[in-house]
Amino acid sequence: MTSPKRERKAGKESSSTRQLVWRYGPVVLWMVFISIFSTAGFSSVNTSRFIGPILLWLFPNISEARLASIQFLIRKAGHVTEYAILAFFLRRALVTSSKLFIQRHWFELALLIIVCYALLDEFHQSFVPSRTASIYDSAIDVIGGLTLLLIFKVCDQRIRGQRRNAFV
Repeated sequence: MTSPKRERKAGKESSSTRQLVWRYGPVVLWMVFISIFSTAGFSSVNTSRFIGPILLWLFPNISEARLASIQFLIRKAGHVTEYAILAFFLRRALVTSSKLFIQRHWFELALLIIVCYALLDEFHQSFVPSRTASIYDSAIDVIGGLTLLLIFKVCDQRIRGQRRNAFV
């Protein structure tokens, strides 16, 4: 027979494990998703095979040059979007952390993770023959993540300011 103290400790450990998975699971899954998008299957040659026909269906008289430009912009918008989503999941994880330091410095920590992962992602692409690694793509990734982090930071400050003014 186990003691009540051991049962409580085991319950807390499983509860904290569930909280960690709930908190950081989406971050890890999204990073895996980003890594999958960095494979040969999602190179510009392959993505243009389905983006191009859709654009031609929507705009049948589009020139080849305009088609190539729009496909390029769509791919870069994908970079911005995937890292904005990563920023969303990172903020969610960090502000709900049980560690006060992480809660207080969520912005800096999230930005650091975004920068590191964007660089790592491009480094990974340097080993994929059909992909090209570019520091500019890393910059676009960081801009996507930073934009959403700044939106959250501004909203947080406004909410805190409204709370302070409510008691004046």
